[in-house]
Amino acid sequence: MRIGVPKEIKTHEYRVGLVPFAVRELVNAGHEVLVEGGAGLGIGAGDDDYIRAGARIVAADELFDDAELIIKVKEPQPGEWRRLREGQILFTYLHLAADRAQAQGLLEAGVTAIAYETVVDERGRLPLLAPMSEVAGRLSIGAAGEALKRPAGGSGVLIGGVPGVEPAHVVILGGGVVGTHAARMAVGLGAQVTILDTSIDRLRELDELFGGRVRTLVAFADTVAKAIASADVVIGAVLVPGANAPRLVTRAMLETMRQGAVIVDVAIDQGGCFESSHPTTHADPIFVEQGIVHYCVANMPGAVPRTSSIALANATLPYCLMIADGGIAAIARHYGLRAGLNVHRGEIFNPAVAASLGFRCAQLAAA
Repeated sequence: MRIGVPKEIKTHEYRVGLVPFAVRELVNAGHEVLVEGGAGLGIGAGDDDYIRAGARIVAADELFDDAELIIKVKEPQPGEWRRLREGQILFTYLHLAADRAQAQGLLEAGVTAIAYETVVDERGRLPLLAPMSEVAGRLSIGAAGEALKRPAGGSGVLIGGVPGVEPAHVVILGGGVVGTHAARMAVGLGAQVTILDTSIDRLRELDELFGGRVRTLVAFADTVAKAIASADVVIGAVLVPGANAPRLVTRAMLETMRQGAVIVDVAIDQGGCFESSHPTTHADPIFVEQGIVHYCVANMPGAVPRTSSIALANATLPYCLMIADGGIAAIARHYGLRAGLNVHRGEIFNPAVAASLGFRCAQLAAA
């Protein structure tokens, strides 16, 4: 199969869909790889590195015209989805539930689009979302620390405190991958950490994992409201695969929070779990509403592109090989890829995406 790797064009997005070692694996498996010139510069990989791995360097027009499988990191931007066509397979993060315009663009293109964030493994986990969730969770505490500084509009609290001064209270909404890695960083800095989740079993696991160094609460409306009222930092780490994130914190609830407190909405790709959130970029990452600092960058891992791109390639490469070897038939055969299928020949195939957008959901029969 002819595989294309375009340069990412989203604002301050420096990751790349395939790193050189992944290109080499695909070429060794008998596939042709086209890489847009300069696609790897953000991770320190030049065109020569890709050529040595067996790729051919091309312009964007040739790549979109000739590639049968396009592998990206972020969702296609309008100028990209207009270049897609029926018969092509797109493999990337999509987050369609919060992006009707993109969904409509992909439907009109007739492309087959598989979303990293809805591919599942044999245990129902999200193996292609997990590496970026790990990165985003770890980055969220650093982002919160910067936003807490007074010049950014924050309250001027140091996350870890110092002897004789209380540390910040960090509240994490969601005990999944993002929440766990955010907690690791916050605990490591010496913060007071509270994690809320709807699953008592998961809270038991977190209590054991952190050896009692975090407080765990069931995420009822009252407990969420009480926790954020005493928080210096609130991390939004809630995920419903394929669907819009639930809005756990309303604008009215901001009035109960400490002035200068910080919200980091890691769920912003899926619409965000704070009513007051809207997507921001690395170029302009924060805004202040009702005295609360909001950090809502929709591609947080793009700030550390080398780590992120390698971690992503480690996870996606086996699936890239499956798709390249078998095309649509491979998707039909593999239950994890069937779950990842979001769009195919003008129809939505993921139930959560279809429900969020109000579309009919088609079904791909298992092979």
